[in-house]
Amino acid sequence: MYSEALQIEILQATPADVGVVAPLFDAYRQFYKRASNQEAARRFLFARLSRGESVLFYAQQDGTVSGFVHLYPVFSSLNLARQWILSDLFVTPEGRRKGVGQALMHQARKFAESTQADGLMLETATDNHTAQRLYERLGWKRDEEFYRYFLSV
Repeated sequence: MYSEALQIEILQATPADVGVVAPLFDAYRQFYKRASNQEAARRFLFARLSRGESVLFYAQQDGTVSGFVHLYPVFSSLNLARQWILSDLFVTPEGRRKGVGQALMHQARKFAESTQADGLMLETATDNHTAQRLYERLGWKRDEEFYRYFLSV
């Protein structure tokens, strides 16, 4: 018996794929209460990918894009190593509970390992319990050592 997860194809996005991924990126932003703006999402993704500033993998099932994971490189001064920020993870409502999120997370981990990174980090909304369960099931640990601060400029 084959699971639906076996039918998931994970592809690394190039600037040519932005038109396919931008609607999902826009939906992701709306999930976090941002106004819809597909053109701005398209421009943002195109700039990141064409400049090599980020890496985006997207999931495809039967020719339909069902999710993406978006990574940004950083370096840890304390660990003297590369790390990746898993900035964005989104799965369409139709792709949920079918292994898409897990497949994207596995791809992110594989990619981090292939770049000799010492780890991945992410943050999520405190009320996004579904995502938190996925992360913890995959072995991610919540940081209890550091607080996150932000300065708006």
